[in-house]
Amino acid sequence: MNTVVTILAADRIADASVRAAEQCLATTVDWLAEGVAGDLATDLPPPEAEQRVRGALAGAPVDVVAQAATGRRKRLLVADMESTIIENEMLDELAEELGLRGRIAAITARAMRGELDFEGALRERVAMLAGLEIAALERAQEKIRIMPGARALVATMRAGGADCALVSGGFDYYTAIVRAELGFDYDQANRLGVRDGKLSGEVIPPILGRDAKRAALERLARERGIEVCDAITVGDGANDLDMLAAAGTGVAFRAKPLVAEAARARIDHGDLTALLYIQGYRRDEFH
Repeated sequence: MNTVVTILAADRIADASVRAAEQCLATTVDWLAEGVAGDLATDLPPPEAEQRVRGALAGAPVDVVAQAATGRRKRLLVADMESTIIENEMLDELAEELGLRGRIAAITARAMRGELDFEGALRERVAMLAGLEIAALERAQEKIRIMPGARALVATMRAGGADCALVSGGFDYYTAIVRAELGFDYDQANRLGVRDGKLSGEVIPPILGRDAKRAALERLARERGIEVCDAITVGDGANDLDMLAAAGTGVAFRAKPLVAEAARARIDHGDLTALLYIQGYRRDEFH
């Protein structure tokens, strides 16, 4: 069989959904985690196989990812941070210190939907934080919420010999913390300007956005002597699109509609362990 279709859910997949998926491909599920995630093998091309299974599931809360059966397990993970590896948008958390959360969150949402230029939107939001004491960075740090499945994703991939990188359009103050917390091998992000113990309202150039994320993927692959097809990337916003498109497997995770529609793989229901199931890891392999 040349194609594998992975079905998975946040909880258990209903028996009726399992039967529908099996019947439409005339095969049976090989469970990676009993009742939660499993593979279906077929000789249909991945796009056709995915379309058939999605149609058979008729809107059930089940994620469907179809891909070539070979080369599933990747040697490099490159992940967005905010609203992907962590649940927060840290600029929004900082804005709350000044009573500006609503205004800044609205700009953040538009930028992530691709409605605003990323660099301009970042400069605009950071300028609104001018004068905020740097102690606010530490207070916002206490609000970080790790996305369900993130710890297992990083630990399991590293145990399997892969490198894991955190590449964010946010700030290095927070990527350094999350890197240490979860065991990432590398982090990259923007730097906030500081003057006299307060945020200056500036981002120190160069601003790292959409192009920088893809460039980081390509550089990290090159440094490790692998091709980008040996990498899996994950993100949710418009600035992740190039990184998702370039990788062997690019996953839109609970993403904005523009991103979910463009990505070859999308996860709307499962947590980040979905990226392990996509690669063929079984639940008893998780760390």
